[in-house]
Amino acid sequence: MSAPRVALFVTCLVDLMRPEIGFAAIKLLEHAGCEVTVPPDQTCCGQPAYNSGDRPSAHRLAERVIDQLEGYDYVVVPSGSCGGMIKTHYLELFSDDPGLRRRMNELAPKVYELTDFLHTVMKMEEVPGRSQGCVTYHDTCSGLRELGVQAQPRELLKKIPGLQVKEMKDSRACCGFGGTFALKYGNVSSAIVDDKVSNIQATRAEAVVLGDLGCMLNIEGRLRRLGDDRTKVLHVAQVLAGEIDPLVPSGGTD
Repeated sequence: MSAPRVALFVTCLVDLMRPEIGFAAIKLLEHAGCEVTVPPDQTCCGQPAYNSGDRPSAHRLAERVIDQLEGYDYVVVPSGSCGGMIKTHYLELFSDDPGLRRRMNELAPKVYELTDFLHTVMKMEEVPGRSQGCVTYHDTCSGLRELGVQAQPRELLKKIPGLQVKEMKDSRACCGFGGTFALKYGNVSSAIVDDKVSNIQATRAEAVVLGDLGCMLNIEGRLRRLGDDRTKVLHVAQVLAGEIDPLVPSGGTD
């Protein structure tokens, strides 16, 4: 059987701020037996424009994304937020465009969040990561509610020998980021992330692991502003790929 041809949609935040997450995703996909391509001209999925009510801009960006991603066996996204935008919201965005809606109906079943793809489609039995540490997992809103991602990352983390996953209180509760929500309602966002940070710290885990860089930046920023330099905030791809060991203190050799 030939290797599945996978297009990796890197996402804007990963490309601009944490490209190592994209490289970790490639490592995992290749480890699972996939032939991975990163379409070179990919750009934003259109979610910021869509959430802000700028549908014409979102429509143009979404059409560009489809042009880039058609023709592959699967499209994998290391983000529940961008994955949810492409897989679920594009269909609504193209409600008045029969041609694009038809193309999206064909593409949507091929679009997966990274851990869902590795667990559900590739049925990954072992991962490169190794650690004797303890982590807790934060369920990001879009991945959980739009794509049904909850058990998949935990099942994969269990495959790391010696790694303990300790559940925090209200792991499914929002971190307060919500894209433009954090900008429009800063005080509310801060109160929400304070609750999330308290629940993370109560586990005494070395790191909180999650699947969306936006949430990572929000949680990490609040932890550091509150003086917590101990708790790592890691993308699940980094941990599964063995690119970062949660047990290694920040500032050490990962």
